[in-house]
Amino acid sequence: MRAMILAAGRGERMRPLTDRLPKPLLPVGGKPLIAWHLERLAAAGFQDVVINHAWLGHEIERALGDGAAFGLRIRYSPEASALETAGGIAQALPLLGPDPFLVINGDVWCDWDPAAAPALAAALPAAGAWLLMADNPPQHPEGDFTLTADGRVEDGGDARLTFSGIGVYHPMLFAGIARGTAARLAPLLRQAMEQDRVRGARHAGRWADIGTPQRLADLDAELRSGAR
Repeated sequence: MRAMILAAGRGERMRPLTDRLPKPLLPVGGKPLIAWHLERLAAAGFQDVVINHAWLGHEIERALGDGAAFGLRIRYSPEASALETAGGIAQALPLLGPDPFLVINGDVWCDWDPAAAPALAAALPAAGAWLLMADNPPQHPEGDFTLTADGRVEDGGDARLTFSGIGVYHPMLFAGIARGTAARLAPLLRQAMEQDRVRGARHAGRWADIGTPQRLADLDAELRSGAR
């Protein structure tokens, strides 16, 4: 099974930190944010990882190289300008192959174990998705989607959770997006939800969206104190 890390965003809310360094390379807990993902993927048995990039993408390639330092094979999917989440995934499909794959947002931190992904992929509905959901953080109290008792993810409802930015997807979910076209993920997921093609689970562990310098500093302090 292959994995993709999304790393093409500009990180506007993180400026000036991201003026010279792409957000996935910002240090947190003593290492670049993206290194946490790569190390977990390697520990879970993944071998092939695709990373898309746009803003300061050369810095990402220079820092991570071919992935050998992590025990991985990294291939890159460059974008002249960021294609949004679904567009970036569609652009990378030739590198991801015909089977379901794991996608991780490069600007989150999470202690979820990617070793669970292959079994989740095997149980995916046709052209479907599986989403890791998290409790709503203070900056996003309204949440995104509802997780039902039987593991379905639906749009609407009052007991919403927040999409963590970690999911398993069937490549056919992105079949309608032309390569090189910008496209957001949420509308695609909502359409799939209407057809009962999205499953999920609530993550009971630690998850953080690194969207501001303060949240980055808070997570850095937490990780350095050993509170993982």
